[in-house]
Amino acid sequence: MLVVVLETLSPLERAAFVLLEVFGFAHTEIGEILGRSPAAVRQLATRARRHLHTRQPRHQVDPGLHAEVTERFAAAVLGGDLPALLEILAPDGTLWSDSGGLGPAVSLRPVHGRDAVAAVFTTVMVERPAAGLEIRYRWVAGDPCALVFSGVSPVSAVVLEPTQDGDRIAGICSTTNLDKLSGLR
Repeated sequence: MLVVVLETLSPLERAAFVLLEVFGFAHTEIGEILGRSPAAVRQLATRARRHLHTRQPRHQVDPGLHAEVTERFAAAVLGGDLPALLEILAPDGTLWSDSGGLGPAVSLRPVHGRDAVAAVFTTVMVERPAAGLEIRYRWVAGDPCALVFSGVSPVSAVVLEPTQDGDRIAGICSTTNLDKLSGLR
């Protein structure tokens, strides 16, 4: 039940809320982790509490539009199309990655801003060219997910959070943790 409730929060709100309310971190510590000021963390936590009390989703994006944005993002990254990638990323977009030490880590900390996020994906594609990679689209927890495979082995699962109007990407969660990917086909 808690996971369902937390899914109504944005990734930043969720992180601020859990670090503050569950783990007892100070606003300054959370700010360092999230790359935000303590005042911004307080605002995130306030918004998170308000969303949790009302249990209203932040916004609903049409599932078809969400899937389309996911596919456009994957095509831009795999095609090495930097202008298309910059166009689809929101200016204040954020990338979170989870390797769990069991896969290639995109970054140990969240990456903030369209240019920085695009640079990460451009670097990844230079280091691991798209040749031999296959994208399979699935629904994960009600959201479209791009699963990246090399042969029969999954190498990444990418879930995107669109902006409120649904035409750009506000957040990217990339998992390369092999334990978490082992059951995917």
